[in-house]
Amino acid sequence: MLVAVLVSGCGVTERQRLTYEPEEFDSTTTHTRSYTASEAQTCEAARRALLSQGYMIAAANQELVTGRKSFQPATEVHVEVEFRVVCAREGGKSRSTIAFASALQDRYGVKKVNNSASVGVGAIGSLSLPFSSSDDAMVKVASETLTDDRFYDRFFSLIERYLPESIEQAPPAEARPVAPARPPVEVPLPLQTVPLSPSRG
Repeated sequence: MLVAVLVSGCGVTERQRLTYEPEEFDSTTTHTRSYTASEAQTCEAARRALLSQGYMIAAANQELVTGRKSFQPATEVHVEVEFRVVCAREGGKSRSTIAFASALQDRYGVKKVNNSASVGVGAIGSLSLPFSSSDDAMVKVASETLTDDRFYDRFFSLIERYLPESIEQAPPAEARPVAPARPPVEVPLPLQTVPLSPSRG
């Protein structure tokens, strides 16, 4: 019996260890993408990208965008995907912004709950007739963060379509060429008749 307990204990430890093995922190590009834009421009592009795919936006500002979308892959299966995008400026004097994206998928299943009750019939006496009814309820059965590279690649490519095109800025005033000043134009004065002095006859 002691051997069986030890074996079962090893099995539990092994299952617990396997649960955390997929998290290896070996990829830095699956959930991130860098854009030559400000945080506000990047998050606005992410908001429009989610709206174009039917996501209901729950929150949106210059640094964060969250949206949720529902799916019905089967008759008694309901799936919801919550998408979150965080926009952060890169360090230094860089004009680029990093978009961090993460999608959480919740799966719900139909659970039937049986309810039983009895009814009394007064005309007959104490006779009761039992009957039962069932109520269907959606219960969360799984929750998982999506890690498919192609899923995030398509989303990041869609963000690029909604980023504003780069506009060439005009040079500052001190760098603009100064046109040479034109010389003043001399306008000739009209000739006036000077009356003769009476002393000159």
